[in-house]
Amino acid sequence: MKIADFGVEMWLNEKETDVLYHLSETCANPLRLKELEALAEDDGLTEKIEEMVLDYGDITGSQRLKQAVAGMYETLSAENITAAHGGIGANSLLLMTLIEPEDHVISFLPTYQQLYSMPESLGARVDLIRLREENGWQIDPNELETRITDRTKAICLNNPNNPTGAVIPEDTMKRIVEIARKHNLYLICDEAYRGLSYDGEYLTPSVADLYEKGVATGSMSKAFSLPGIRFGWVAGPSDLIADINRHRDYHIISVGKIDDYLACIALENREAIFARNRHFCLENLSLVEEWIRSEPHFSCVRPACSTTCFIRFDFDMDSETLCERLHREKSTLLVPGRFFGYDDHFRLGFGREKSILAGGLSAVSGWLRENGL
Repeated sequence: MKIADFGVEMWLNEKETDVLYHLSETCANPLRLKELEALAEDDGLTEKIEEMVLDYGDITGSQRLKQAVAGMYETLSAENITAAHGGIGANSLLLMTLIEPEDHVISFLPTYQQLYSMPESLGARVDLIRLREENGWQIDPNELETRITDRTKAICLNNPNNPTGAVIPEDTMKRIVEIARKHNLYLICDEAYRGLSYDGEYLTPSVADLYEKGVATGSMSKAFSLPGIRFGWVAGPSDLIADINRHRDYHIISVGKIDDYLACIALENREAIFARNRHFCLENLSLVEEWIRSEPHFSCVRPACSTTCFIRFDFDMDSETLCERLHREKSTLLVPGRFFGYDDHFRLGFGREKSILAGGLSAVSGWLRENGL
């Protein structure tokens, strides 16, 4: 199977292990096991893991786990959930189950590359709709509908969006659902950052609740601060979940029992984790916004939910050169906007400790001054 290089992941794999200021982190400051135990107010967590029999466990996720995931949705139950290896594994299982050669898929830029490169690798024709910064990185439903053909099977969304942090407004989402229903399309949404909203409720509305053919993927990595346990899920119609579970036997079998158990603890204590992460991210976002205001060459649409923002720069340099030089000369890691289809931008992650963030922002400013910018 031929597939395009995954630009962001290859960039990070090469550069993130030896850097002083990691400003590409997309997870809200990852938890230590003892911190999860404290948030859960469960002093027996470590002992339960020590006594655990490490067999395969429940293949599609324990009943406790699926019920806990379903609790994040308004209309779903355990039969609407299946477990996967992280959000990226959930996306893979879903797309490999649903997309076939000659299908037509609509996705958007900027977004997570897996949502369009993987359908392409499966033989689908993919239409990419470019979002506009001047419109707040929002989808135009009218433009979306013009791209639908008689071969269209699915619309792939990313909400909240990576890299921009934009959230689709409720009225726009309802219009997208109307379009999908009218044309009998699947509405796929990577919702990895759901739970990190800065205004109102933590959880943004999910396509799995809004539409009978809405399918959401989620993850422990971002809003739950647990990328190390490698747990994600697919939430959607029970018949599709059953089909995914037939495919999983060829790909992942089960998730780890320790991962399953720790995910249960996190999901059952999500309010405490979300509150911790919202406070942390808002403090860091304030620091980033103040820094952008002080740098005349940078601008950014404020993210509404996420640990990342997509920053525009106005000097004559491509994004990969800029990020390569900052990595080499200032040991500061950013992600080139080229990997998201916008070469005059870079992605900045503000999910790490404030000292790392502040040091990295200062290093970037120093580099700009040294280069007359």
